[in-house]
Amino acid sequence: MALTGRTALLAALGSLPVGILAPSWTGMLAVNAPLSLAILCDYALAAPVRTLRFTRSGDTSVRLGDSAKVQLTVTNTSSRRLRAHLRDAWPPSSWLTGTEQAASRHRLTVPSGERRRLTTVLRPTRRGDREAERVTVRSYGPLGLAARQGSHRVPWTVRVLPPFASRKHLPSRLARLRELDGRTSVLIRGQGTEFDSLRDYVPGDDTRSIDWRATARQSTVAVRTWRPERDRHILVVLDTGRTSAGRVGDVPRLDAAMDAALLLTVLASRAGDRVDLLAYDRRIRAQVQGRSAGDLLPAVVNALAPLEPELVETDARGLSATALHSAPRRSLIVLLTSLDAAPIEEGLLPVLPQLTKRHTVLVASVADPHIEQMTKTRGTVEAVYEAAAGTQAQAQRRRTAEQLQRHGVTVVDATPDHLAPALADAYLALKAAGRL
Repeated sequence: MALTGRTALLAALGSLPVGILAPSWTGMLAVNAPLSLAILCDYALAAPVRTLRFTRSGDTSVRLGDSAKVQLTVTNTSSRRLRAHLRDAWPPSSWLTGTEQAASRHRLTVPSGERRRLTTVLRPTRRGDREAERVTVRSYGPLGLAARQGSHRVPWTVRVLPPFASRKHLPSRLARLRELDGRTSVLIRGQGTEFDSLRDYVPGDDTRSIDWRATARQSTVAVRTWRPERDRHILVVLDTGRTSAGRVGDVPRLDAAMDAALLLTVLASRAGDRVDLLAYDRRIRAQVQGRSAGDLLPAVVNALAPLEPELVETDARGLSATALHSAPRRSLIVLLTSLDAAPIEEGLLPVLPQLTKRHTVLVASVADPHIEQMTKTRGTVEAVYEAAAGTQAQAQRRRTAEQLQRHGVTVVDATPDHLAPALADAYLALKAAGRL
């Protein structure tokens, strides 16, 4: 039996000796028989908690930063009216700080044989799966002097997806893609471009694009136009090792890399290319292969949602072998990893020739904007030391990038806000140059 605050108030006012609050029912009855009898009757008339039936419905996924609504239907199968306080418990990261109590607690009244639906609004603060915990019900008697309390397990999972903040850059990149795709003529022929159409020569056209056979069959000079090839293979590789756990600004490096991967995935699929995803550290953490353009983005988003950095050193040889197995023919391999000197020099550089021999490789890395701020500080001795440290860190990253570029690797090094559009631009540049 749970005694309510109303019972305690009566005791404080002197109507009920404090001894009534003792756990022994015999002692309670001996202190004040009439009020004790009222409490027992109130407890007996409270609807039982164990016989309640619960079902859930509602959202099963939500983007980080948005709200999800989960409905809980309570069915009162007993012969008594249910008057209750209910707590629908979820993990702390399911709500913004300080809003849990208001969002998870409900008051309800359910007549015998009827049901009521409650809505819990979640606003998760982290990616991943959020699973419902216990539903705790405190059922009161008609006088509110005593209550029954119990808990039920009512399973439900809401998957919190990456926010995809970089989608705001998609329209401008799609416009550039349409220019490359033949809507605006592409006159520079590269090794990865294909013939599109013929048109009349205009002053300023590259004479190397003149089609002499077609010109001989007509009275005007004909010029070939070219467009980037379609159906190229893009393999996006996320390094989920220890370096991806470092926070840059307000987010881990891995989350910034995910955002860039999502923009590239959508852009490449719109360009007619096939995109696969691989997340790896010492083993495969996530993989998406062979999806159609319509199914690709949902599959990638769902694969990335529960992904977390692993505090282990990435096995570069294993990563290279897995990437080569996932890309059996010539592909663009986009590796989202760190540009720290030690992991690159000791891990990636020794295996890089295996990748560049068959594939075009692009390495993208999240730069820390705080380092750039450090280089600009002046005025005190401490600030000068900070500026020197920031300058040294930037110089080291440039040296590492130059080492990769000497192996034919394209390098993108940008802050979290600029990484996604910079990576999309690098992809479009490679496509325009015919290097895919």
